[in-house]
Amino acid sequence: MLDKLSFLENKYKELSQKIIDPEIINNIEEWQKLVKEHAEVEPIVFKYREYTKAQKILEEDKEMLKEKLDDEMKELLKSEVAEYEELIEKLEEELKILLLPKDPNDHKNVIVEIRAGAGGDEAGLFAGDLFRMYSMYAESKGWKTEIMSTSDQGIGGFKEVIFMINGKGAYSRLKYESGVHRVQRVPTTESSGRIHTSTATVAVLPEAEDIDVEINPSDIRIDVFRSSGNGGQSVNTTDSAVRITHLPTGMVVSCQDEKSQHKNRDKAMKILKTRLYDKIQSEQHNEIAEERRSQVGTGDRSERIRTYNFPQGRVTDHRINVTTHRLENFLDGDIDEMIDSLITSDQAEKLKHVG
Repeated sequence: MLDKLSFLENKYKELSQKIIDPEIINNIEEWQKLVKEHAEVEPIVFKYREYTKAQKILEEDKEMLKEKLDDEMKELLKSEVAEYEELIEKLEEELKILLLPKDPNDHKNVIVEIRAGAGGDEAGLFAGDLFRMYSMYAESKGWKTEIMSTSDQGIGGFKEVIFMINGKGAYSRLKYESGVHRVQRVPTTESSGRIHTSTATVAVLPEAEDIDVEINPSDIRIDVFRSSGNGGQSVNTTDSAVRITHLPTGMVVSCQDEKSQHKNRDKAMKILKTRLYDKIQSEQHNEIAEERRSQVGTGDRSERIRTYNFPQGRVTDHRINVTTHRLENFLDGDIDEMIDSLITSDQAEKLKHVG
């Protein structure tokens, strides 16, 4: 580990020189690539410097303890030695985590797809609750939410809602949300007070950038049609809705929320590229099944990952067996604590597999 850290420190120094070289600055593509690499290495190097500084102080203190000292000084040094030994242990753990292979998608924006599952109208209302939860979470982070496509239920809630969250590191936090979410509560329509169980599925996809996916224009068919929905001046008056079919895979994306055909087309293309990118990634992951098994939260989307139990006011994540009794706050977007637990658990699993 120390050899790797020493190598990274030298690389960081080299990159620091390169990004201020006028010749490289003139080549904007090369310069951006080096700046990104420099930013990725920096936190590891700063932590390593903190570690080497602590090591140096610890060695000096141990040397001083060999000398003739009065009792008070000796106790002071012993206390400092214990303090630095504890700090070094903590820094070693932090460095191990920083050296874990990075998910190349962590910095990306996300497209979130929420669909009502089993449970009829109640499932659609729950899909609406989840959409509100993620929107409020995004707002608390200063991220921007943009609705891409909706299919309303008619009584509130959604059959399906697709939206984008723009924010640095959005995927690194939200990727653990993919899977089946289950709700247990008494529906407002239920006169006997019986508890119903309903589900909604969540898929969190990293936004595909142009460099990730290239779509051949001859591989897609674009159809325009009249919007249908719950009113609005543009509904049934203009051919503003867009349906894109990707012929090689049979993927179909429709967007009709915008009044402009051009905007609907842009949103549909963005969703299509992201789904294709996710398909490519899933195929690669399936080839490395062992790595897939060691991940906590980015696996099978048919897996039941979390239960929201209203009578008991609790939320349980089944992957890490963590329960919080703050259901109301959780649904108001206060989900950081659960996400932190999932990240910690994921890192612990990955550390087990480090050779």
